[in-house]
Amino acid sequence: DLRQAKARPAPSEPGCDIIRSVAGRLPFDPIDEARRQWTAHGWADAAEGMAAVTSIMRAHQIMTARIDAQLRPLGLTFARYEVLMLLQFSREGALPLSKVGGRLQVHPTSVTNSVDRLEADGLVRRLPHPTDRRITLVEITDDGRARADLSTDAVNFVFENPGLEPAKVARLVALLSELRRGAGDF
Repeated sequence: DLRQAKARPAPSEPGCDIIRSVAGRLPFDPIDEARRQWTAHGWADAAEGMAAVTSIMRAHQIMTARIDAQLRPLGLTFARYEVLMLLQFSREGALPLSKVGGRLQVHPTSVTNSVDRLEADGLVRRLPHPTDRRITLVEITDDGRARADLSTDAVNFVFENPGLEPAKVARLVALLSELRRGAGDF
C-alpha cells in the first residue's frame, strides 16, 4: 500500500547501507590509491582527471542507490519518476514521446521502456496527437499524479540531505554545470 510506504521512516542515509553491503567499508579511499598508482605508472598528467571522473561515477552510484531506496517501495525507478514529474510539470499534463526523451536527455529506447512500465501500472497513457497522427502523446493519469506526489515526498528526503553542507552543494552544482555547459549539454 502506497500510504504505508510513505509513512515508513526514512533511514538517516538512505541507500548507504545497500552500498556498503556490496563491498563493505574500505579502510582507505580506493580512488586515492588509483591516483597514486596512475602517477607511479607514468600517467601523472591524467591522474587528477582520472580521480575526478572516477569520483563522479562513484558519487552517481551512491546517489542512485539512495534514490532507489526511496522509490522502490513506491514501485518506481528514478527514470520513471522523472517521466512522471516532467508530465506533471507540463502545461497540459501530456507531451509528445519524442519531447520527453529530449527534455530528459535520454535515448528514445529508454523513454519507451519507462513509458511502457508506467502505462502498464496505469500511471500514464498514450494518446494520438489531435492534429498529427505521426505523433504519440504521453499523458499522466490521476493515479500518476498521486504517485508522483508521494514519490516527490520520498526523493525530497535525499535532495534535502545530499551528504554535503549547503555551501558545498552550491559549489558542486556550479562546477558540474560548467562541465555540462562545456560538453554542449545546454
